[in-house]
Amino acid sequence: MSVPTLTLNDGIKIPQLGLGVWKMDDADAPAIIENALDAGYRHIDTAAAYGNEAGVGRGIAQSGVAREDIFVTSKLWNDRQGYDETKRAFDETMGKLGFDYLDLYLIHWPMPAKDKYVEAWKALIELRDAGRIRAIGVSNFLPDHLERLIEETGEAPAINQIELHPRFQQAAQREVHEKLGITTECWSPLGQGEALSNPILTEIAARYGKSAAQVTLSWQIQLGCVTIPKSANHERMRENIDVFDFELTEGEMAQIKDIDSAEGRIGPDPATADF
Repeated sequence: MSVPTLTLNDGIKIPQLGLGVWKMDDADAPAIIENALDAGYRHIDTAAAYGNEAGVGRGIAQSGVAREDIFVTSKLWNDRQGYDETKRAFDETMGKLGFDYLDLYLIHWPMPAKDKYVEAWKALIELRDAGRIRAIGVSNFLPDHLERLIEETGEAPAINQIELHPRFQQAAQREVHEKLGITTECWSPLGQGEALSNPILTEIAARYGKSAAQVTLSWQIQLGCVTIPKSANHERMRENIDVFDFELTEGEMAQIKDIDSAEGRIGPDPATADF
């Protein structure tokens, strides 16, 4: 299974579909990662806060797939922001993963009340320039947070990973990303399962002999986003990556656009999140 790539603003290529491992137990992660790599995944998204970086690293080491053929993302947790602390947290992440370099490192949340994300960003820039990270980005950053990073450092994130699914489509945020040259990555791409029973999605899916999940992932890919569905189930993993043999029409894309809802957000609001 060949997954297309997108080129980030620093020239690094990222597979457009990957495996998210949120809430996966560290002990279960090696077998899940090996199954994913066997199914054709070459992009794995973890985080310090998930508590499974070590398991992800073991799974990759045991898989027989070359490290340079796998794109791995991890994230800096909120209590480790600040210049020196970010560098220490990164070293801990690398120790758990067992890697010499990381493909993508993200600041997990902006935490504006703490006001440390600019210092964390400066540390990420230095780590990238030292060759320890190939690409750097953020997660859950709002336009004013992004603009402040650029204003204070001259460096735009390569990616902003945000909540994005049919009931929460973030069109205005995506427009800001496009203007700033930032790639949009979707977390909770299936809306924690909400998308699977939506009648518009199930009707479109029936036309193609696909599932509502596959239609949703195809929609995100056609929007030009990176998407990281999470599954520990081998068959579901294979289904999620099997989305490159059909294309939604403009009319179907418009139908999905109508699912968007002002009440669609599942996760915290980045403007006020403090945890």
